[in-house]
Amino acid sequence: MRQLHLSAGLAALLFIGMPAIASDTGGGGGGGGMSPSASAGNYDAAAEYRKGIAALQNNDFKGALKAFRNVLTVAPNDANTNFLAGLAAAGTGDDKAASSYFQKAVRYNANMIPARRQLGLTRAKLGDTAGAAAQRDWLQGKLTACGEGCADADALKAAIADIDAAIAAPAATEAAPAAPATAAPPGLGLMLPDAARGDLDYLEAVSLINEHRYADAIVSLEAARLSFGPHPDILTYLGFANRKLGRYDVAEGYYRAALRVYPLHRGALEYYGELKVERGDLRGARANLALLDRSCTFGCYEAEELRRWIALGHSPQG
Repeated sequence: MRQLHLSAGLAALLFIGMPAIASDTGGGGGGGGMSPSASAGNYDAAAEYRKGIAALQNNDFKGALKAFRNVLTVAPNDANTNFLAGLAAAGTGDDKAASSYFQKAVRYNANMIPARRQLGLTRAKLGDTAGAAAQRDWLQGKLTACGEGCADADALKAAIADIDAAIAAPAATEAAPAAPATAAPPGLGLMLPDAARGDLDYLEAVSLINEHRYADAIVSLEAARLSFGPHPDILTYLGFANRKLGRYDVAEGYYRAALRVYPLHRGALEYYGELKVERGDLRGARANLALLDRSCTFGCYEAEELRRWIALGHSPQG
């Protein structure tokens, strides 16, 4: 496996505020050759995700929901997109759809506290006290296990208090006239992810991968994914970092997700092919190589590197 590194020129670029990415292999683990904000336009899902966030920021909930639905056609299991789609649906007044999106968000990321909170609030609004209480109880269990000193303690306490208040509200206002619908969905005051911050998270992740700090890199990559959604470069790096930690099934999931978004993504094809070699699936690796050869008209490093892996039947370095 080749080592990824930031070029010397990148350091200079960072000082003048121009995020970029480089590697000694012409693209690195992500395979994009640039920061996510610059390359997002190449990938419909990433561009639609940013479009959805911009629409949310402008309270254009219908436009946001349309954009997030476009993302979900190719990345249905993306927790962040489902969560934001839920906020957009709530903004249009469709609480049932919002609840469905929030439910999917926690299914794909069980520890997403904001989604748990929104799901509890929405279920309470729909009159499903048991459903709201289930989210409240999950959050309480998480807080108990986490302890007072954990990083998520304040967020957990706030979410529990909000759901408790929502559950109690119907009984307290049973005789009162119905309140007018709010203009914005509950919790939209949450800080929406920023592209510039996402680029920095991505660059930090690449640096951490170069230092073989894969677990820390995953944290930064997940932060970048909040900004860019299912960007194939980010998904490929998530696959790479998990693979280096021996989490092959998780890594495969990320590689496959990257290829659903962009079927000829060179980084994902190469690294997924290498994973197949490691698992003894040479036939599958050759299928990836065939796709690389088809997309690399004049040849590319990714194809040649995977070809070396296949010829040896294992990593070229051991």
